[in-house]
Amino acid sequence: MARKRKGGRRPGDASGGPRLVPDESPAAAPASARLTRGRLWAALGVVAAMTVAATLTVLRTSRDAPDSGVETPLPPPRVAFEAADVSASDFLGSEACASCHRAAYDTWRGSTHAAAGGAPGSVRLLKAFDGTPMRFRDGVVVPERRGNTWQFVVRQEGRPERTYRVDGVVGGGHMQGGGTQGFVSRLADGTLRFLPFDFIRREATWFCNTGSRANRGWVPITPDLRLADCGDWPPQRVLGDELRFTNCQSCHGSQIEVSVDSAARTYRTRYASLGIDCESCHGPGRRHVALVGDPAAVARGEIGMTPLATLAKDASLGTCFQCHALKDQLRPGYRAGRSLTAYYSLQLPQLGDAAHLPDGRVRTFAYQEGHLFSDCYVNGGMTCTSCHDPHSQGYRDVQGRPLVGRFDDRQCTSCHASKATQVSLHTNHPADSPGSRCVACHMPYLQEPEVGTALQYARSDHAIPIPRPLADSALGVRSACRSCHADRSEAALDQQVRSWYRELKPIAPTIASVLEGRETTDAARAATTLLLPDAPHTAAQFVGLALFTERFLTPNIPLQGTPSERLRRLAADRDLDVRAVALAALHYTGGARARGFLATQLGDQGSDEPLVRSRWATTLGFLADRQREAGDPVAAVTTYQKALEIEPRNPRIHLNHGLALANAGRLPEAIAAYDRSLTLDAAQPLAWVNMGIARAASGDAPGAVRAYERALAINAREPLAHFNLGNLRLESGQLDAASASYRAALAADPSLALARFYLARILAQRGDLRGALAEVDAGLEFDPTNAEAQAARAQLTAMIAGVGRPAASSVPPTPRAGSVAARAPRSS
Repeated sequence: MARKRKGGRRPGDASGGPRLVPDESPAAAPASARLTRGRLWAALGVVAAMTVAATLTVLRTSRDAPDSGVETPLPPPRVAFEAADVSASDFLGSEACASCHRAAYDTWRGSTHAAAGGAPGSVRLLKAFDGTPMRFRDGVVVPERRGNTWQFVVRQEGRPERTYRVDGVVGGGHMQGGGTQGFVSRLADGTLRFLPFDFIRREATWFCNTGSRANRGWVPITPDLRLADCGDWPPQRVLGDELRFTNCQSCHGSQIEVSVDSAARTYRTRYASLGIDCESCHGPGRRHVALVGDPAAVARGEIGMTPLATLAKDASLGTCFQCHALKDQLRPGYRAGRSLTAYYSLQLPQLGDAAHLPDGRVRTFAYQEGHLFSDCYVNGGMTCTSCHDPHSQGYRDVQGRPLVGRFDDRQCTSCHASKATQVSLHTNHPADSPGSRCVACHMPYLQEPEVGTALQYARSDHAIPIPRPLADSALGVRSACRSCHADRSEAALDQQVRSWYRELKPIAPTIASVLEGRETTDAARAATTLLLPDAPHTAAQFVGLALFTERFLTPNIPLQGTPSERLRRLAADRDLDVRAVALAALHYTGGARARGFLATQLGDQGSDEPLVRSRWATTLGFLADRQREAGDPVAAVTTYQKALEIEPRNPRIHLNHGLALANAGRLPEAIAAYDRSLTLDAAQPLAWVNMGIARAASGDAPGAVRAYERALAINAREPLAHFNLGNLRLESGQLDAASASYRAALAADPSLALARFYLARILAQRGDLRGALAEVDAGLEFDPTNAEAQAARAQLTAMIAGVGRPAASSVPPTPRAGSVAARAPRSS
């Protein structure tokens, strides 16, 4: 259950001992490298921070009879999800398509999809690697070329020089509103990781993303910036879907596959290309090639591949949204040609993140799924290919006729023909002016909010709204009018628009209701404005449901009256996400009557059962994670147990359940939960780490060592296994072994500040004060507010100068075994 989401993560730590957690927060990735964010709620101990504005304690009416108190068991899964058996050998590569589809192939070869990335010698670099240094406050990074190798050399005073070879280039700066180029390097653990040094075409400068550390968005690299301000330093975000790491899912390339290589004790990353090839959209070609050579198969209509032009609008959008949308991963293994909804949810990222406003405009960072809020989609048949040629990425009208560019009005007037006659009567601007272009008013380029304002990174608004300057401003969105008329106030612009058009087209009723409901703190009013059964606008309907679920539900306080009735109707909705979240909300609030309803609903899902269950369990996992984040592990345990009623064979939920049990001090039960998780999937390094933490906290040091060693048998470079093993060794006085473990942890993750602080303690005990000071300084780069480390630094400095003497607080205290819990971030 991972999200393309960019990406915050929270720890789950064992009871006992200080809560000392290494910073593994995600970075909000640059566009060149960032894709669907992946959520690990109900997956790997990840929590989304969320403010609960109000709590619904009881909403009852006299018409409702009390619950009987009898718990109705929910039926176990009856329909198993079976993924299609597809391997790397089923993909033939784009060249195999050329012999039969030459025209499409040649068109694709000249497209931005084909040029989306590749090896550094095969794609155009926006900036020469000519040795011109990037200067940070605390270091210098030199992009250079040596023969056929492109690399970044990182130099910091007092640190060994580090070199990162460029093994792949992502992006070519193609995007109109701000194009970027990023770089990936293959690390020793077998992952391909994005480097924190990106280049933006418009401003012609190197930049990095500070979102998860300095919280300044994307900023140019200057001598005022620290290396550690960059969220991806040291490299953390991997190419491909791997829940252990912040990731960009599998969108920056074709057929990306990341897997554990148990024999090599590392990860293995494979891909066909860093461009987007034919099979990225059409699916694997081997069976298709075999069948089209069989006349009998062709006569039966079997071609082994679904023609994408025949898809209905939602399936057509799914082909593009596998990359051009935020999404939560429900299960691994997606390949083009399969149903996207079986593997991902496009709407669950709204929980905890609220990436979209109720009218579809972007609130945080998003892609093109604002399309789902547009009238052209909701009340029409608009798909991505209504405007974009899928092979050339050029522009076309709804009949497929090519257009000269992105600002050609025929994208719109091929449907809205009346607007093409006497244009100025509709626009109130001269016909040949920018203000008379359809996209200027209805698809303005808007800056992605999480990027900040230092660099331009604007994207066309696919919600296709009508300009309403004051209403837009109230939502925090710059209106289309202000794009050209920055010298005029929103009030003046709104007055001007109304003087031209008198009464503006009303906002869609579902959107208007959700906009009203998002401002209320009254639970009863919220139930009528946010819970909207039978609404035709599914995207806005889900936003309302998400808002109500997050703000107004109380665990195990049964709902009755209007909220219960509306959630039950929503539980029968045609949309999988709406249906599942409504069911999860009823399950979360509890009650015997609700459980009877839920049991019946589960029995009625038919072939949708596994798809509904995965969304339902993910929603409960999110709510449980939020409880754990709020310091209520007891409630989290109960909610994870509910999630396990829905997906009892999900190893990630068992793992999170174990984390909550450990937080609640129920260590034997936590160990049992980790056992269940590992029985279902033994190849989880972090589950073994958490098992070790729990065993150490229970006094079973040998069992803890065995668990950490099992983690290292899967990934020999798992930093948290080395770190926690070092803690055990330090506590038992094995200073050489502890030092080796901490150094191994830092070799895998140099940002693990606690490992540096504990290594400093060992060095100080041995009299190497300068070495200890260097380690404390290196740790403070990533944990600058650690008061103990700051005090240690002051005392070490004084001792080196000969004016101080050792004190108990001169270095951080000895850790208690297992004091750092393993956690993994949501994907970015």
